[in-house]
Amino acid sequence: MPKARVADDEIHYETHGRGIPILLVPGLGGVGSYWIPNIPAFARNHHVVVHDHRGTGQSSRSLIRYSVDQMTTDLLAVMDHLGIEKAHLVGHSTGGAIGQTLAALHPERLISLVIYASWTKADPFFRRVFEARRTLLTEVGAAAYVRATPVFLYPDWWINENIAVLEEREKAVISNFPAAEIVTSRIDAVVDFDRTATLGTINVPTLVICAKDDILTPPYFSRELARMIPAAELIELDRGGHCASETNTRAFNDAVLGFIGRHS
Repeated sequence: MPKARVADDEIHYETHGRGIPILLVPGLGGVGSYWIPNIPAFARNHHVVVHDHRGTGQSSRSLIRYSVDQMTTDLLAVMDHLGIEKAHLVGHSTGGAIGQTLAALHPERLISLVIYASWTKADPFFRRVFEARRTLLTEVGAAAYVRATPVFLYPDWWINENIAVLEEREKAVISNFPAAEIVTSRIDAVVDFDRTATLGTINVPTLVICAKDDILTPPYFSRELARMIPAAELIELDRGGHCASETNTRAFNDAVLGFIGRHS
């Protein structure tokens, strides 16, 4: 399996297709397989890179203090390992926070940025949601945490139509779930994230995209991001929840690839 080195740890990655690079960066779950529904369309004309965040998937399960800055440094290590000087970045949720950080600190590494179902900084609602998820993990356990997660990520109609798929997926996730200390540290990193002071300095072409029925990072976060990032575009899909790239795949792919095509 291909790996990029970060200090004494390893970051698992996969590549698909050829052309201008696109980094598809997953959210809190951290696994590149999140993007399976989208990879064929994106890889048709691009070199697509997906990776597992450190602490998740097939990457090193490091017992460190996680932060969005650290996750961004890990992504840069993958880019350097692959010899990618510049790329488009599509970041989902926590991946969108990584995108904000990379655009603020290393804009020369980005051709364009897509911030998808992400947020600016934790507000009382956001803190309560992640406090509940963290408590569920520490007080009840990984199985309960994994089983509850789709309620935050997917619309009711999609869960009802795909319950068999979800239940099979949950079994696989539970069997390979990271240590609770890793997941709680990653949750803390999400709650601590705040790049609002530097959003106004982002000068790479930026698209902010979300679904109107996202209950985990409601659309007001995306509207705020689009307002604070100079010249950012905003697209609100009619439906799809927090994971619209999976639940409303065609509309998501068309919107994002259309944006990337205009900035290639």
